[in-house]
Amino acid sequence: MTEPTSPADCASMEDLRAQIDLLDRKLVALLAQRAGYIDRAIALKQENGWPARIPARVEDVIAKVRAAAEDKALDPALVEALWRQLVEWSIAREARVIREE
Repeated sequence: MTEPTSPADCASMEDLRAQIDLLDRKLVALLAQRAGYIDRAIALKQENGWPARIPARVEDVIAKVRAAAEDKALDPALVEALWRQLVEWSIAREARVIREE
């Protein structure tokens, strides 16, 4: 994948949309990579007898992404909402395998 062009350097909507599409593909690739770590977490949680949901870890993840959003001048409430959905999906994925549903 090519490197993104800055928004200010996009001369047309076509250029801008191409950059958004590029970033979307990169985001999907990162989410797929994250899912691989969730799959590994399943095995480690099973080995240790841990549940899929560990509330303190959930809140730690949310606090970290909110801080990262603030550092990038991105709406932390938006990032929190997105990550809470991502975390819930991840927990459900783990729970299906760990047989907690």
